[in-house]
Amino acid sequence: MAYMVPEVIRTSATAGERLLFRTLKDHLPSDYVVYFEPEIQGSRPDFVIIGPDLGLVVLEVKDYTKSAIFEVGRDEWLLHGSGGQMETVMNPYQQARESLRHVAGELKKDDTLVEQEGKFKGQLKFPHGFGAAFTRMKQKDFIEYSLYDVIAQPFVLSRDEIDPEDGSFTADSLIEKIHGMFTAFRRKPYILSQEDIRAIRHHLIPEARLSAEFRQPGEQKHQEQFVLSLHNMKTLDLHQENMAEHLGDRHRLIRGVAGSGKTLVLASRAKHLANHHPDWKILVICSSIALSQNLRRTIDRRMEEPEDLLDWIRLEEQKEGKPRQQNIEVYNFHEWLKKALNARDTDIPSLIDKLEKKEAILPSYEAILIDEGQDFHPEWLKLLSCLLNPVTQNLLLVEDRAQTFMKRKSSLLQDTGLDFRGRSRILSINYRNTAQIAQFAWDFYQQHSLLQNKVKLGSTKGVEIIPPQSTRRMGAEPTMSRHSGFQEELQAVIKQIRYLHNDHKVPFAEMVILYRVKNNYYSSYTDSIRRALKGQGLPMNWITENENIDQESGSYADAINVSDIDSVKGLDFRAVFIVNAENMPFSLEEVEEREVSLFYIAMTRALDWLYISYSGDSKFTLYLDELQHRRQELEQSAKKMG
Repeated sequence: MAYMVPEVIRTSATAGERLLFRTLKDHLPSDYVVYFEPEIQGSRPDFVIIGPDLGLVVLEVKDYTKSAIFEVGRDEWLLHGSGGQMETVMNPYQQARESLRHVAGELKKDDTLVEQEGKFKGQLKFPHGFGAAFTRMKQKDFIEYSLYDVIAQPFVLSRDEIDPEDGSFTADSLIEKIHGMFTAFRRKPYILSQEDIRAIRHHLIPEARLSAEFRQPGEQKHQEQFVLSLHNMKTLDLHQENMAEHLGDRHRLIRGVAGSGKTLVLASRAKHLANHHPDWKILVICSSIALSQNLRRTIDRRMEEPEDLLDWIRLEEQKEGKPRQQNIEVYNFHEWLKKALNARDTDIPSLIDKLEKKEAILPSYEAILIDEGQDFHPEWLKLLSCLLNPVTQNLLLVEDRAQTFMKRKSSLLQDTGLDFRGRSRILSINYRNTAQIAQFAWDFYQQHSLLQNKVKLGSTKGVEIIPPQSTRRMGAEPTMSRHSGFQEELQAVIKQIRYLHNDHKVPFAEMVILYRVKNNYYSSYTDSIRRALKGQGLPMNWITENENIDQESGSYADAINVSDIDSVKGLDFRAVFIVNAENMPFSLEEVEEREVSLFYIAMTRALDWLYISYSGDSKFTLYLDELQHRRQELEQSAKKMG
């Protein structure tokens, strides 16, 4: 998965631009950087792709249809305009070449990026190419209309080459095509270093620089609220169910720390509303596929637990064959958008406008419950609030601001039209992790986060980050281990998995292997994980953000989970293995706060055991080395004193 700048494409982008954005993001290697409309001295090429083994490629995007093209030439094309008039445009090949010249001209001003001597003195020291993407025309259209005569095939990406839903699309073919968009090739390949990539990126100004989201925390120190986890998991269920039942009517906001049972509150609230308002239409929604599946299971489990005598009678009637009334819908946001509204991201602004003008008839809900709300974009929240029954106004927003790297630019009132002031609750007790894991994760966060002082309980402003001091549930200290290479890491992980499974009877399904980076230009970490587990005959379940969940567990119901960190928000496992940790902070990520949050999220998924392994150096692994060294010194001192 490539690193995208900006991370999310603007809503006003064309359908073709959005398609290419998603395809490049999902199918290019993880150490590639893709800029959408970077500003370079007043010019804005559509896409600029940078890769260590690629160099730099500029792509211009055209949404032309074959019926719109009237006449083509090597310099200019004549098109039918939307109003019926004829329009003359530059040949997209020439336009892309001009865009590259502009980019290259700017980069040549940087002495670190040009050859200082020899035959190519004064030229960029890395390959640089260009091409045009035609998002509404296929290769057969180019052949039929002889378009390859005026724009050479190697410099064209057609619809069937960029659309993953097309039967002929392959990621390898896409990458190979982009690697062929050069007019000159050097005999000796040049691999861009991290310093080269940083120098190139310095000259590309994205439309919205993400790092501007963060400022150094002020001088004021907020009082740290230390909390105790004094209840076991059964008490947790009772506590959260009681809170769900007594939240009150209308819209509510719950903010809580990792492991505080936010999802259980939401599931209990959904059950409470469904039982007391069987005529209501209730929507439960989150941002990820994996979490939506977990929510369905949790709500189903809750619905099978009687809360009173009448509820027990209802459940008994169901056992006798009477159908259960289903008034709860559970979706991830994009699944809901497609299935319930038959819409895509690009349609959201138009839908909101029509709803506000009362020009659209869309499904409405008496209650909407949103989990992991910190991941919802303002326009998502606005659309959902527009579909809320104005009579009930029953919306529950559950979020953890410590598990996101973004600060909201506007208030929840502006985003949703709903005022949560005086209607918020804070969940400050970490029930999930052992004392050792909770403290370990917080120590890391406190050391590295710019936001770690933003602690202000009882307020809905700022970021609520609650440092756990102690829990009654004790466990093993988190394990940190440095290895000589990734294969050695995987061998150690598999050995530990077998130990937990055989000696502690931990099911495979209650373990997860987490990675930050899927691949780079020369190797695939995920393929290595897959081969290592298969080679040992271990079943696996690949958790992804793709609806086509990669199940590789065969007939086994008990399989080891494997996932990128983003996909496990809201989930937990008895044992968590974070591998290849030297890829954090990710070298291409401009906003280190995101990396801090991701690592914190990964660590706080662990109920009982946390293992972190690495075979290289980064800011985070050097911190772990220092912790390991201090731990060893303390152990040696204890032995001497003993």
